[in-house]
Amino acid sequence: MSRTHTWHRTGCGGTGHSRSGYGRSAAVTLAAAGLLAAVACTGPASSGPPAASPTATSAASPRALDPAVAKRLDKAITQVLRQTGVPGVIVGVWQPGKGDYVRAFGVADKSSGKAMSPDLRMRIGSETKTFTVTALLRLVDEGKVRLDDPVSDYVDGVPNGENITLRQLAEMRSGLYSYTDDPGFDKAFMSDPDRVFTPQQLLDYAFKHPVGFQPGERFQYSNTNTILLGLVIERASGLSLREYLDRGVLGPAGLGNTLFPEGTEFPEPHAQGYTDQTLDGEEANATDWDPSWAWAAGAMISDLPDLRDWARIAATGTLLKPATQAQRLRTLPTGFPGTGYGLGIFDNHGWIGHNGSLPGYQSVTVYLPRTKATLVILTNTDNPYKGNENSTVFAKAITGIVTPENVYSLPAAPASPPPTASAASSEASAAAAESSAG
Repeated sequence: MSRTHTWHRTGCGGTGHSRSGYGRSAAVTLAAAGLLAAVACTGPASSGPPAASPTATSAASPRALDPAVAKRLDKAITQVLRQTGVPGVIVGVWQPGKGDYVRAFGVADKSSGKAMSPDLRMRIGSETKTFTVTALLRLVDEGKVRLDDPVSDYVDGVPNGENITLRQLAEMRSGLYSYTDDPGFDKAFMSDPDRVFTPQQLLDYAFKHPVGFQPGERFQYSNTNTILLGLVIERASGLSLREYLDRGVLGPAGLGNTLFPEGTEFPEPHAQGYTDQTLDGEEANATDWDPSWAWAAGAMISDLPDLRDWARIAATGTLLKPATQAQRLRTLPTGFPGTGYGLGIFDNHGWIGHNGSLPGYQSVTVYLPRTKATLVILTNTDNPYKGNENSTVFAKAITGIVTPENVYSLPAAPASPPPTASAASSEASAAAAESSAG
């Protein structure tokens, strides 16, 4: 989705922009989670598991990460850092048999001038969606839920809930309004970033709005979908979302530096995160803002080594039964060229994974099955660059050098007015949907 929104933005069917996906506003930094900040619209989809969407492929091999290529990457990343005004960035590229590239550029703390380093933890926004949906799919494999169950079996009061399936929530095809697009939510969060929200309070903002379209009719990134999946996981497992993620996903995956925070905890070492996507347009340090507003859609924290492992785990399905993973990767059109969205994950020009954005931080974690390459990018600002998420600008430059046949590229979303009358700065949204946070 952004506070965590990386994917969202306009809304087919009048849903407006969303903070959790791909786009953003002065306050829209809220979109939790990341994916295409712009919302795509597509025609009706058939019920049940859709056919797999085409993936960019080529016989061409990616470039070896030798000193010459590393030098080109250093130059390109430094240039993007300067152009975008991003304080700092961590980059990891791993290609079996062709070398690794791990670097950090810029600063982790603008006040002290402390350099960015590859060992720092970061907030990952909508990448949280990949973990939440993996937890759901683990419950599918355990026989505790079915993807085609209506959400009304687990959560009361959902508009049209008897007709919206868990699959459609994970696919971003429910028609439910994203709470991060609601002006009242926007004002409540941005006027008090330390406020604690409950999942039900988040849903209340969404459910004030009419359903935008019939389930399955089109793609539209909505953080509301993933909040509901978090509640489904709690109902079906009998555990809190954090407990089930720890036991069912993070533990089995061996991700010791990844966590779903219960409050504002942010284990050291971590980078400071900065945003100018505020009501008055002034830059703020968002490092310790309460992430409860993003919850299952974008609250998680991780680091470079864990995300390297997670990119492969999520894309290859090592925690899931093969048939379940096959359903996950059956992507549907999003309306963005080269990008399809499956069950909480996207395929962008062959790269499988998700992006993330929330106040102070952006990220991209993707895996290229064709070559088994992995790319992770972590930045300590969510400020957009010419309508693009800054993480997308880095990813496009890096993949253009390393995997020119598979260039990661999410489209910029058009600028739109800020969602609240008090927001002084214009809304600039960013990059793109995926086969998605948060």
